[in-house]
Amino acid sequence: MKVVLFALFMLFSLAGIANEEQRIRQLEEKLRCLVCQNQSLADSNAELAGDLRKQVREQVAAGRSDEQIVEYLVQRYGDFVRYDPPFKAATALLWAGPFLLLAAGAVILVIVLRRRRDAPEEAALAPEEKRLVERVLGPGGDPR
Repeated sequence: MKVVLFALFMLFSLAGIANEEQRIRQLEEKLRCLVCQNQSLADSNAELAGDLRKQVREQVAAGRSDEQIVEYLVQRYGDFVRYDPPFKAATALLWAGPFLLLAAGAVILVIVLRRRRDAPEEAALAPEEKRLVERVLGPGGDPR
């Protein structure tokens, strides 16, 4: 009987550890490495990312919720630590920046195409330029 109880206890403990590890992994994937910037904490090998992963583990062990852990890190490192920062005045450029760059590129493209379309055709050669071309190329203008 004691062996069965011990086995059940171990089974539930292992299941709890697996759930906790999965929770930690999900949290680490929501958070950005402040050094690498294009990697999550889970994927980064930077020393700072290791320190942040340690902080996440400590917070989970202390019984804090996911929201509390993220808020703790945001208070210390700012909204940039999140992969999905909230929309507010301080992060508006993060959200609108790509669209503004796309719009600016479209405007520049339209301006360049209109200028090219409205540009005058190649100007005719002046008489002395024509004589020089005929002298170099011959009377027909064909170099062959």
